[in-house]
Amino acid sequence: MTDSTLANSTPAEQTPPPRAVPVADWVTIDDLFRDPFPIYRRMREEAPVHWVPAVNRYMVTSYDACHTIENDQDVFSANEDGSLMKRAMGHSMLRKDDPEHMVDRQSYGTVLRPKAIKETWLRIFQQNSETYLARLKAAGPGADLVWDYAAPYAAENLRIIMGFHNASQEDMQRWSQTMINGTGNYADDPAVWAASEQSFREVDDAIDEMLPRLRANPDASLLSGLAAMPIPLEAIRANMKMTIGGGLNEPRDVLGVAVWALLDHPGQRDQVLADTSLFPRAFEEAVRWVAPIGMYPRQTTRDTVLEGVFLPKGARLGVVIGAANRDPAKFADPEAFDINREKVPHLAFGGGNHFCAGTWVARSSVADVALPQLFAQLPNLRLDPDNPAVDAGWVFRGMTALPVLWD
Repeated sequence: MTDSTLANSTPAEQTPPPRAVPVADWVTIDDLFRDPFPIYRRMREEAPVHWVPAVNRYMVTSYDACHTIENDQDVFSANEDGSLMKRAMGHSMLRKDDPEHMVDRQSYGTVLRPKAIKETWLRIFQQNSETYLARLKAAGPGADLVWDYAAPYAAENLRIIMGFHNASQEDMQRWSQTMINGTGNYADDPAVWAASEQSFREVDDAIDEMLPRLRANPDASLLSGLAAMPIPLEAIRANMKMTIGGGLNEPRDVLGVAVWALLDHPGQRDQVLADTSLFPRAFEEAVRWVAPIGMYPRQTTRDTVLEGVFLPKGARLGVVIGAANRDPAKFADPEAFDINREKVPHLAFGGGNHFCAGTWVARSSVADVALPQLFAQLPNLRLDPDNPAVDAGWVFRGMTALPVLWD
């Protein structure tokens, strides 16, 4: 073997060893809640993975690392030990790997698929939007677009799709928020757990009441389909709670963020109003820019190296979609809201076997119905200069206040 051959060879012993995981002991939960994006920028620049003592897990912030995790359930398991989601909602499909995950997912049938949306749910979305737009108008300029429109609209859509004919949209909002707070309760606040556990019990009671009613009088709802299948009751309960969470907060939060972003970028707002076929692009950019589900957990099944960083077996990870979707290695000028950016797949709805089953509901109810109706029926819709909009959160992120004016 010549010297030049040696120089060009890459035997195992010449491969650089995996780097140690940096410790981000400067990160606090309060800072993440207020504005996580400067934190994510700093972390990404240092390494794709950090150990974060404040949340007791490794946070993964680069696009490539998050994408790798999403597509390798053999190494990165959804079935995390000590899962906050399991405690808050039960052991749903989101905390299972295949084949158990796929059994649960297939039990949902076609209720959330595009054909069902077109044939059954789109008409209901339109009706519900008209109802809550009327309430927003009645509240008058200065009303909060999230709490006077987006939240009840998303909740009522979900209530009907799921088949909770024994509950109200207010119940759905309360159940969703308190259980979501439980899944993100990294501070282990006992008051948060108490509220989450109360909703846990109420949802079980509502399901137990509806199942026999829907077996006797089936309809197009999700619970009706599940009532006709030989599925364990605990699986139905857990998956329904999971759906109440993501199925409400995702459309609510992306709708609020999309309106906020368009109103804060008048050039892009005018572009969309001149060509309403661009509302779906505004939706996709909003969900990339501020992912409504900003982080979800995984756990390593064995020692592994992720993007050059060593992770031991049993490592509890936070897959930070809110950071991955702003990775400059993947997106040009990623901190900017830009509906005209080059189309690059974002990770806001997950990927692999856990791609969000409610994606089509969110897209249809927001991009096809809510956004066009809001801008068509509220002339000169604009932000309230005296009452600023507020966005918050990191495990889940959205608008907590969105006062608006119109003529």
